[in-house]
Amino acid sequence: MELRQLTYFVAVCEELSFSRAASRCYISQSAISHQIARLERDLGVQLFERSTRAVVPTDATTRLLPLAKQMLSLESAIRATVRTSGHRIRLAANMSFATRSLTAIAGARAAHPDAEIEFVIKPFRQRITAVADGDCDMALIRGSVDQPGLAVEQLWVEDLVIATSSGHPLATREEVTLAELSPYPLLLPPEQEQVLLHTIIRTAFADLPTGPTFGPPIPPDHTATMELINRPDAWTVLYADSPTEGLVVLTLTEHRLRIPVSAVLRTDARRSPTLTTLLTALHRC
Repeated sequence: MELRQLTYFVAVCEELSFSRAASRCYISQSAISHQIARLERDLGVQLFERSTRAVVPTDATTRLLPLAKQMLSLESAIRATVRTSGHRIRLAANMSFATRSLTAIAGARAAHPDAEIEFVIKPFRQRITAVADGDCDMALIRGSVDQPGLAVEQLWVEDLVIATSSGHPLATREEVTLAELSPYPLLLPPEQEQVLLHTIIRTAFADLPTGPTFGPPIPPDHTATMELINRPDAWTVLYADSPTEGLVVLTLTEHRLRIPVSAVLRTDARRSPTLTTLLTALHRC
């Protein structure tokens, strides 16, 4: 039994889907299925009942899950305990923050040549846990989080991008309104995977006579570009730094779709000069 297998096991338990768990852990679905099967062989029990429609945890899974989470929490605590203090910073984020983060890291390193700053890729939930457990010093997130022991500091605000295929009826327009987009199907990832994005959309449409017309959710292993090409009447919302090759980007007249980007830190952590400089650099990026 390996710790990574427990990580995959917890992901499948929380997502109740091998494909969503694989996407969350940045590995293929076949790889996560293989590792879960190995874990089942090592333990001598079946952990999930699999079918084409559902993934159902067994009684053994119910007993194992709290212990698995405890083991992963201990791993984070061990890493935090043995870390060198003062000159080493771990920044947790995802790849959409890479450009800004690396620019800020370069600036912080220039100001503190002896410091070591790591850029760690983690899914949203793992970023929050890593900061709470002390494994990472700071996490970048979109939106906010309300959790005891954690502080949220807003860094910047992003405008969201409206994208369509070149065949969309509104693709030749320079500007569009949400009311004009309302009749056309909106394609987004499932709400359980992008709660914040769905909330922003519903809030933006709240004062309009009609809300958005949601199309089928974008599967985890599909891209927005391909979905829009297959559905030329549809539109989607992308983060400002998302790839838009092959798509038409439309300007939203109202500028209603905005999302804050924040840093998450522990409230009881001592902010080293390096961490303070990194935060300042992120504010300026």
